[in-house]
Amino acid sequence: MARYTGPVCKLCRREGEKLFLKGARCYSAKCSFEKRSYAPGQHGVGRRSKLSEYGVQLREKQKVKRIYGVLEAQFRNYYFKATRQKGVSGENLLKILESRLDNVVYRMGFASSRNQARQLILHRHFTVNNRLVNIPSYLLRPGDLVAVREKSRKLSAIHESMKRLKEESMLPWLRLDKAKMTGEYLDVPSRQDIPVTVQENLIIELYSK
Repeated sequence: MARYTGPVCKLCRREGEKLFLKGARCYSAKCSFEKRSYAPGQHGVGRRSKLSEYGVQLREKQKVKRIYGVLEAQFRNYYFKATRQKGVSGENLLKILESRLDNVVYRMGFASSRNQARQLILHRHFTVNNRLVNIPSYLLRPGDLVAVREKSRKLSAIHESMKRLKEESMLPWLRLDKAKMTGEYLDVPSRQDIPVTVQENLIIELYSK
């Protein structure tokens, strides 16, 4: 499975904002972005030149790809799928990304980051509708039940992540039962219920050229 294996904190610095890619570390004093908020590389300090229209669109696309941990080929496939659906293409794109299993595991608090969620899924720690699923990009449908496998319910990584979860912060399109370590994907989220600060229309404009 193709995936990005380089320094994660450099991605936040390149985009000029915290993308929360390393879980708890992003909220601590160890966060690299807090220490060095400038772009990576020897010319990163004070060299943020004004971007062209294309540059703005490209940076927005790169930011969304990095937030969700998706590489270019798969992201482009999601774009084509979004444009074939009814509604606003940019919103459709975000809805598809949010319905990925690794994202939902992260949103439910079973993992502290999407990277960790991806690893836990690959190691076969989760089921969907009582069936083992080890594909992070698996797209959930409304009504799907996500659960930690019985033999995985003592994993310290999952428990540490769930301790940091505040139930009142649970998104309205998800339901969580912390005691049973299960959750339900209730419905496709609306745009206002997707907590990412991106301008998805710029991505559609970029691919439409």
